[in-house]
Amino acid sequence: MARQDGLKQEIRELLRERNAVMLAHNYQRDEIQEIADITGDSLGLSQEAARCKEDVIVFCGVHFMAESAAILSPDKTVLLPRLEAGCPMADMITADDLRAYRASHPESVVVTYVNSSAEVKALSDVCCTSGNAVNVVRSVPEDKGIYMVPDRNLAHYVQKASGRRLTWWDGYCPTHERLTIEATVRAREAHPGAVLVVHPECPPEVVEMADAVLSTSGMVSYCRRSGAKEFLVGTEMGLLYRLRKENPGKIFHLASRALICPNMKITTLEDVRDALVALSPVVTVPPDIRRKALSALEAMLRVPRDVS
Repeated sequence: MARQDGLKQEIRELLRERNAVMLAHNYQRDEIQEIADITGDSLGLSQEAARCKEDVIVFCGVHFMAESAAILSPDKTVLLPRLEAGCPMADMITADDLRAYRASHPESVVVTYVNSSAEVKALSDVCCTSGNAVNVVRSVPEDKGIYMVPDRNLAHYVQKASGRRLTWWDGYCPTHERLTIEATVRAREAHPGAVLVVHPECPPEVVEMADAVLSTSGMVSYCRRSGAKEFLVGTEMGLLYRLRKENPGKIFHLASRALICPNMKITTLEDVRDALVALSPVVTVPPDIRRKALSALEAMLRVPRDVS
């Protein structure tokens, strides 16, 4: 513990010296979230980074998130403490895959989850988050076909919630995919009074069981406002740190012990310290890719929050 405290102090001093801001995704290790300047979901953090006055962004998350920050903040230095921290779902579709689809379906509107590479975003018409995907899809003209990438589970949920017919790429989040019906039933039996909140990246049959289907930021808001005192949380375990911190009078249980993302847990305090010392590894996006990916993100941001 003394070593951790020393590292935390060293990191805070380095952040000041480097004129840097530290961002941590909701799934990061507790000790990373504890000392971050801002915690949140992937796009929200990138938007915060664009508003920050600091010159350096230390993004404690995975590669596509650091890319999003670089897309929105091209004049800033974006550090990803562990360059190998990737996203298996984002890796399930490549730019070549999407390019081939677009060549054979030129009339389809491609809606791309922000959990994707900059190259895939650059080939997309509009991006979405798990929180605004339904509104993004509803904003597409009725006479247009819609193709969602890369997450089949999110697409399945959005199709049902939006009332629009979709087709989609067969990708998925390996962590959320591990939340099974059997595990969810056991969790509900163990905590019969708890409210079940799950992420739309979970399998459709688990989503059907939920009391609420929400993004990570949606879960934070929902649990804060809810009068319930006990919750079952169907997303990566890292979110429990923030939920418990912000709701000291409430009880939170992980819906399954399998809900751990190794890529989100790879970054350590030592990695953050070393990145600040070396100002490396730096994540950049080529200008032509950045311009096209930014267009897809801006198209998403133009979508009204409430689309009938």
